[in-house]
Amino acid sequence: MRRREFIPLVGAAAVWPFAARAQQPRQMRRIGVLTSSDEGDSEAQAWIAAFREELRKLGWTDGGNLEIDIRWTKADAAAMTRSATELVALQPDLIVTSSTPATGVMLQHTRTIPIIFLLVADPVGSGYVASLPRPGGNATGFTPIVGSLGGKWVELLKEIAPRVGGIDLMFNPPSAPFINAFLSSFKTAAASLGLQTSIAPVHDMHEIEALVSASEGNHGLVVIPDAFTVAHRAEITSLTDRYHVPAVSWSRSFAELGGLISYGPVLVDEYRRAASYADRILKGEKPSELPVQTPVKFELVINIKTAKAFGLTVPEKLRVLADEVIE
Repeated sequence: MRRREFIPLVGAAAVWPFAARAQQPRQMRRIGVLTSSDEGDSEAQAWIAAFREELRKLGWTDGGNLEIDIRWTKADAAAMTRSATELVALQPDLIVTSSTPATGVMLQHTRTIPIIFLLVADPVGSGYVASLPRPGGNATGFTPIVGSLGGKWVELLKEIAPRVGGIDLMFNPPSAPFINAFLSSFKTAAASLGLQTSIAPVHDMHEIEALVSASEGNHGLVVIPDAFTVAHRAEITSLTDRYHVPAVSWSRSFAELGGLISYGPVLVDEYRRAASYADRILKGEKPSELPVQTPVKFELVINIKTAKAFGLTVPEKLRVLADEVIE
């Protein structure tokens, strides 16, 4: 081969590997998701969809440069432990947890993989982070708890059901540590309105029905947000409807399922915000340096159909304030 023919071939061979590397796709990243919800839960599916959509806007496409592995556990402790083990074995770049129990289980399995938690009521008291501004460790996230909500729930319930003489606070004992965040404002508001209060732990559906049936007459019910009550919200709202017990909870899904009223954070917005943290961590930031955030959006939902069934007239003031009125 003559020299003048060889040189171009050498040049082409030298350029080709660089061109090939330039055309290679971006490295696939992996996010594991551990949720205490049931896969058939439409609200939980909407949360995950919002998380995916916000990631897409930030340049992360599931099935493109990102793979998302989801484990649905139905608030079952054994399923959470098994799923946490599976997700850690995949060695993802990041893990997203939904609920206090799911976060606790995941932190028992890894203290190195970055974790973004959602729906964790008291991350400091639970030992998941050192403080909200400076989490430390491998976890940060979004807490739905605002202490003043306890008082707000009491005020809303008394306003929509003025005949109630007492209010029961329903919660599942594993969530007991964080109900203290609500208790002060709950008791203060109740006392100012002349209402009796009781703190009512429930462990299963039998105890839930016993509590609701005993509340029939002149007692209202505040349903504390935790993985257990969320998992059983359809049964809880069915019972409050059967016994005509005015009830308030934090999630709009309770009102959508037939509960009287809900007031709390816009939960789907928390998942959108979580995507921004996922983006930052995938790009190199550390969870320890990202502050735990509290809600910025709240919504009031009133079920007028349920109010009519209870013989209640919804004050015009509440109708105006409501973000949604279910007819």
